[in-house]
Parts: sequence; structure tokens; C-alpha cells
Amino acid sequence: MGMEMKLQVKMSQQLVMTPQLVQAIRLLQLSRQELVEEVRKELDGNPVLADDVAEPRRTTPVAGPNEPAQLDSLPERPAHDSDLSARQAEKQTKDVDWEQFLENRAQQQAVPSYKGGFEEMPPIEQNLTKPASLREHLLWQVHMSDFVENEKAFAILVIGNLDERGYLDLKGDDGRPDIPLEELAIEAELNPDDAADVLAMIQRFDPVGVAARDLRECLLIQAEVLGYDDQEKAIIRDHLHNVERRNFAAIMKALKAGSLEEVYESVQEIQKLESTPARNYTDVDDKQIAITPDVYVVKDGDRFVVADNDKGLQRLYVNEQLATKMLKDPKAKEFINEKLRSAQWLIRAIEQRRRTIIRVTECIIEKQREFLEKGVSYLKPMILRDVAEAVGMHESTISRVTSNKYVHTPQGLFELKYFFNSSISRVADEDIASESVKQAIKKIIATEDKGNPLSDQAIVKILEDNDGIRIARRTVAKYREMLGILSSSKRKKMF
Repeated sequence: MGMEMKLQVKMSQQLVMTPQLVQAIRLLQLSRQELVEEVRKELDGNPVLADDVAEPRRTTPVAGPNEPAQLDSLPERPAHDSDLSARQAEKQTKDVDWEQFLENRAQQQAVPSYKGGFEEMPPIEQNLTKPASLREHLLWQVHMSDFVENEKAFAILVIGNLDERGYLDLKGDDGRPDIPLEELAIEAELNPDDAADVLAMIQRFDPVGVAARDLRECLLIQAEVLGYDDQEKAIIRDHLHNVERRNFAAIMKALKAGSLEEVYESVQEIQKLESTPARNYTDVDDKQIAITPDVYVVKDGDRFVVADNDKGLQRLYVNEQLATKMLKDPKAKEFINEKLRSAQWLIRAIEQRRRTIIRVTECIIEKQREFLEKGVSYLKPMILRDVAEAVGMHESTISRVTSNKYVHTPQGLFELKYFFNSSISRVADEDIASESVKQAIKKIIATEDKGNPLSDQAIVKILEDNDGIRIARRTVAKYREMLGILSSSKRKKMF
């Protein structure tokens, strides 16, 4: 059989992700604080990119993605007040020694030496302390311990598998079986027989009980370290379900305790233990987190208007005088052209991000006008597709836009994702948003008799009678759990 070579022409279509498109998508999903950090890094690394105080936006021409960077197509500098103009004019008219600049850039990666005095020290903000994360705190203890190398490797793997509560999470993904502890040991080249002993040492690090595999193990470790008596350890080991149900009589009978008061005192001591080892290293509900909104929604007459929040964000522009001077040096021309294109794309991507957030927010408030005027009970069902079709974007883009972006409204501060809710039918009215149902359940439970709390079925009846909302008991249970509210048996006040 003979062989021959042929040349064929084939046409096909495919989506090509250019670096500029990747950058635009990445900027779109950044939170406000992450965007500020990204801009700061770009300013540090691009000599022709400059920033200024936030001012009203003005439309500026930028080169297209395939156009060469030319000075006549660069964004204009924003208007300055007189003092700022004078300072910047003085800075921009200084002679630039480009060869020295390139030499300095080549040396930037060198390890700094501090023998020359204070001038060579890094910026003071690099020396400021910050609260350590749980992972950092545990790794420090690992390196301070007397573990041998394979034990350290195993400990690092354990720390890498902790969940946000500080528990060891070895559950497999997508329905796969749990990962055996011995498998981590093999990966760390540790004898599997030693895995349990090394884990026990990690669990006695600070905070005590970290890397436990469940609540029982976490509390039992703390009880042993703190010297709790045998009855208290037995309650943790065998009767946590009765503690949750506040069934003290069953505990007293099983442990042959002297009285209910004795059992109750033991339970009181157990409740002093920490159920979430990572509590002091994560953001918890009782800590207030300052959030700066990306956009504001304000009422102007009979309509709602969206305004972006420029406060705290640098306005970027290209330093034309500096770029012009640098381009005169043949050695620097290629480098500066690259930096000009990078600056243009960044400015363009940030502006596109701003316009997209405003556009999506305007669509949301158009659909949620009653919520803005009357509150959460009037929140309408809405899904990503509703907004995507209205603004002519893909659902994935809407998802990126609404993640970690916040809007300040007459009803308070909300993440844009808050407004997307599934629908629940009323008995004789239009659909209601699932978030509104959650808030209705929360309100009902807040006003119940604490000595005789409402069952989920009782809440079902109240919702139907008072609000015309017909949902199943299991739906009430699901929403109650999502709100972090215990069942009626666990909400009952015994003492």
C-alpha cells in the first residue's frame, strides 16, 4: 500500500482567549478591594502608568486591541487642581536617565541589603504586623516542633485539608469515598501506622481540638487536655445527641448520676468548650466587617438612579511626557511600547468593568422596584438568565459581575447576588421570592413562645394563613437550616 502526502485547507471557528480578554474577565470578577490591590501592583510595575485622585469620568480615546500604541491615542490626563498640577508638572519635567532606570529594574529582584542604613530599608508598610491566619499559626507550630521531615510533611498535608471551622475534612469530591488518613501518610512518606499518633499531636496544638474529624472528637480532646472528669467525658463521648435535645433525664439514667442538677452542671462545663477551633482566625457573625459599596442606588423624584462609587479608587492615565521622553531612547522603545499597550488595556478594562456593573445594577433595580420602596417582603423572584437576556450578556458574565459586588440601596447594603432568588407560588397571588419566604420564617420564629417553640408544620400553616404562601414542611426545614435556626426541640428553653 502506497503512502502519499496531501495539503488540505480546512476552515473552522473557535473562541480564542487573548491575554487582553483574559485580563478583562479577571478584572470583572474582582471585588472592589481586590481591584484596588491590582491597580496598585500595576502602578508599581508600569513606569508610564500614573494615578490621580478620583474625579468625574471623561470619555477618552484608547487604541484598539490590534493597534500600535501611539501617543496621540493615549487617554488624556484628568483635570488637576492648581497645586497638584504644579507638583506633577515639576515631577514630569525632570530628566529621565533611562539606562539607569533599566539597570535599576534589572536589580529589583536582588535581595535587599540593610547594611547601608535606613535609606535601604523596605517601606514601613512591609514591616507592619497583621493577624495570622489559622494555617499560618499552625505551620509556625509545626516548624517549631521536633517533628522529623516526613512527620512535618504529613502535618502540612493535614493543615492543608482543614475546613473553614478548623476540622480535618477528608471527604472525597463528587461522591467519591473519603480519603483515608493513611493515604496522606503515604503521600508524606510516613509510616501509616504512625499517622494517628502524629495527628493526635497536631490536635493538641493551639487551638486545642484543631484537625478533629467531628464535634465529638474536638470536644473530647479539649476535655482531656483541660482535665475534665469521667462523667463529663462520657457525656461528650456517648450523649451529645441527648445534650442537643436537652434530654438530661436520659443522660442521668444512662450514667447513673445522682441528680438532674449534677448532669446539668456537667453540660454547662461542656458548653464552655470551643466547638469551632478556627473561630478566632476567621470572620464570624459577631464581627463587623466594613464593606464599601461599588454602586449607590438613590431615589430621584419618582425614579431610582444608579451611581458608581469612585471614592478610594485611583483614576488612571498615561504619563505622556514621561513616555515621550523614554521613547526617544532606542534601547527603551520596545519596552515602553509594551508598557503603553498594557496601560491602555488596563484603563479600558477598568472602564468596561465600571459600565458593566452599572448596567447590570440598573437592570436589577428595574425588576426590584417594589423591594426598594417597601422592603424584603416585596423581593421578586429573579434568576441570572433574566438579567442576562435583558442586558445581552452571558449568564456567566452576570455571575462574575454580581459576585463580591455591593450596592447601597434605600433598604440597606446588599451583595448584588442577593437579588437572585428562586420563586415560590402563593395560594392566590403572584410568585414570591424564596428570600422573602426565609425572612418570613425568621420573623415567625423570632416572635414564638420560647418555652413552646413552633414546629415546622405549624410554621407551614402560619405562612399559608397569614401570607398566602403554600410550601411543604421539608422546605421550611431547609430554609430554617439555611438561616442557622435549630429545630423546635433544640430551641426549647428548659431552664
